[in-house]
Amino acid sequence: MSEIRARIGARAVLPGARLPSVRAQAGAMGVSVSTVVEAYERLVAEGVLTARPGSGFYAAGPVAPLALAAIGPKVDREVDPLWVSRQSLESDAGVLKPGCGWLPASWMYEAGVRRALRSLARADLQELTEYATPQGHPGLRQFLSRRMAAAGIDAAPGQVLLTESGTHAIDLIARFLLEPGDTVLVDDPCYFNFHALLKAHRVQVVGVPITPNGPDVDAFGAALAEHAPRLYITNSGIHNPTGAVLSPLVAHRLLKLADRSGLVIVEDDIFADFETTPAPRLAAFDGLSRVIQIGSFSKTVSASLRCGYIAAKPEWIEGLTDLKIATTFGGGRLAAEAVLSAITDSGYRKHMETVRQRLAVAMDRTARRLATLGIEPWTVPQAGMFLWCRLPAGADAAEVARACLREGVVLAPGNAFSRSASAGDHLRFNVAQSGDARIFEVLARALST
Repeated sequence: MSEIRARIGARAVLPGARLPSVRAQAGAMGVSVSTVVEAYERLVAEGVLTARPGSGFYAAGPVAPLALAAIGPKVDREVDPLWVSRQSLESDAGVLKPGCGWLPASWMYEAGVRRALRSLARADLQELTEYATPQGHPGLRQFLSRRMAAAGIDAAPGQVLLTESGTHAIDLIARFLLEPGDTVLVDDPCYFNFHALLKAHRVQVVGVPITPNGPDVDAFGAALAEHAPRLYITNSGIHNPTGAVLSPLVAHRLLKLADRSGLVIVEDDIFADFETTPAPRLAAFDGLSRVIQIGSFSKTVSASLRCGYIAAKPEWIEGLTDLKIATTFGGGRLAAEAVLSAITDSGYRKHMETVRQRLAVAMDRTARRLATLGIEPWTVPQAGMFLWCRLPAGADAAEVARACLREGVVLAPGNAFSRSASAGDHLRFNVAQSGDARIFEVLARALST
């Protein structure tokens, strides 16, 4: 009964669809025919199924609300991307969050945001009350065009579309380019919310192993040949969760493969301002032909000001703008104005210099503390906030996370990031959120049990 409910909840079985015969279902599940008959009859009594004499059993009612947790193979809730996100977002201020994906509030650009909000409070009535233009704030798009030009990416302001966030950007692109059943490549491991978002679009997700220099090119080519994917989503700068950095050689080989196969690449550049030495950008090498670049300001300015962007070729921006109107209509005019004011503020550059210095200190301190517990980094990142670490032999990351959560510490187990579920002995640590000694005391107890 649970299996059938889950399939209906995941929309694998739609209203009016005929279920397998009782004999076929019994054979598939390894149970007796009478057990299946009993299950089907109980589901009929609940109104989940309808029985048609001489024909069989059918799904009843309207289409079920989409249940993301029911899509795909069953995993422990502790390694489900949605569960990890909820624990990080919902827990109270007393909970320690070395598994979350953002800076502590005290590390954000509070002073610049406050100045921006004070300025906005004195703005014209139109700025405070009207919808934004379809593509978004012209001044912010002009700024982003100049910033991308400095990174070698030629994108006129008309090639930039503002969105509500980086996640919203990927959602729009998926709506624009994908159909249910299409295949999307992601890094393995990758940012866990890519998995959750792609579930909602009902696509097949295939992982490509990541190396310290970017995706494994041979595995990437094999995945292209076997699965004919439509899209590949990656971080070219500071990779989440590993901290890997794309090398020029790997970038060149990836783009040659993408060009031959018709693959579109979405390059998530959300961590650009954390870099000390800029990594190659696929969008710069490609000229925004097959590469779409996205980003947002939630990691450096404020997560409360929901504002992101898409940079793509002009004909795609046209279609994406229509989709944005259809799904959000106007967009965040106030948020875009506040973000522009903050990042063009004279203090933002110095603020980010300080953040990068603090992260370097925190990276070293966290790595040394973890080493005393036998937890070793997969690679030592050049910059950023994440350490992707292997636990001591025999330790299970989900069990460790479960034990630590009972003591008020939220961790991010490796298989939440891994499509192949091959990272069961890994954890991602946010070094900026790992300054409290209690984290390591709780970890030590969890590892010893």
